[in-house]
Amino acid sequence: MYVLRCADDTFYTGYTTDVERRVEEHQAGQGAKYTRGRTPVELLHVESYETRSEAMSREYEIKQLSRADKERLVDTS
Repeated sequence: MYVLRCADDTFYTGYTTDVERRVEEHQAGQGAKYTRGRTPVELLHVESYETRSEAMSREYEIKQLSRADKERLVDTS
């Protein structure tokens, strides 16, 4: 599970089995539709989980946070 800061200063949260590869995809405009027009992106936060289900649950939790809470999360990384 990872959090990016996009060029327009918004956050993007996602999950993957290979964070480095996924960030490269986002940078190349081949990642999520949301990030395609918002490059370059900056990797701010990474969390690892044993299962995909755990990562997806945490991704959902982070997406529900306010911007201020997301900023606190990435500032503690």
